[in-house]
Amino acid sequence: MPPERRIGLVTLTVNNLPMMTAFYVGAMGLVVLRQDRAETVLGVAEDPLLRLRADPLARRPAQTETGLFHLAFLLPSRADLAGWLLEATRRRLQLVASCDHDVSESIYLRDPEGNGIEVYADRPRADWVWKNGLVRMGSYGLDLEDLARAARERWTDAPVGTIIGHLHLQVGALQPAEEFMAELGAHVTSRYPGASFFAWGDYHHHFAANIWNSRGSVPRDRTVTGLAEIELRTDGRTETLDGPWGTRLRLMGD
Repeated sequence: MPPERRIGLVTLTVNNLPMMTAFYVGAMGLVVLRQDRAETVLGVAEDPLLRLRADPLARRPAQTETGLFHLAFLLPSRADLAGWLLEATRRRLQLVASCDHDVSESIYLRDPEGNGIEVYADRPRADWVWKNGLVRMGSYGLDLEDLARAARERWTDAPVGTIIGHLHLQVGALQPAEEFMAELGAHVTSRYPGASFFAWGDYHHHFAANIWNSRGSVPRDRTVTGLAEIELRTDGRTETLDGPWGTRLRLMGD
């Protein structure tokens, strides 16, 4: 990710803080960096990636509401993804999909409160196909047996270099999402029917927005569980913005 823009700490509102903390430690290999009764901050080494903020009274959002589609953990290598896949199998995690996206290999699941998760590894950038400023990102079946053979060692903790590679949001309409991302300096890198993808620099995407389930929906109700805030690291001023559908972005100047 270019130095002027990178995804920092992502905050989720959760009902059951101990259960959700245990999931992200056990299933995802994150470590607890800070913890109290109100929230847990998890990350890799000393790098914070995810804040779980407790609200036992928050309601669960409907599938048609705006908010998080999935948060995506980018692993440093294909071997790391293979190791995680074998660990997920040992833990009998319920995987909901796996895809070859041309630019990456991805596995999808949900946490105990229904938040979408993607775990992925990028293919070499030399293999990405760009045309007229857009990158080819298909969605094909992933050969999990072939991927598993790439594992080199047993998965324990998420390896150093693991980051939140991108965030995929559910929105009410695509045009306002594209305008808002343009204001943040991001450009469209790909389009699917009902979805747009955005990046800074030459990455395939740092954000995505879709209307597959949420077309015409109103801004996010802040009393629900799920995505509460996104920290975006920048080289500019510090400020807080609300996206068109209630997603709060905290721009943090380095």
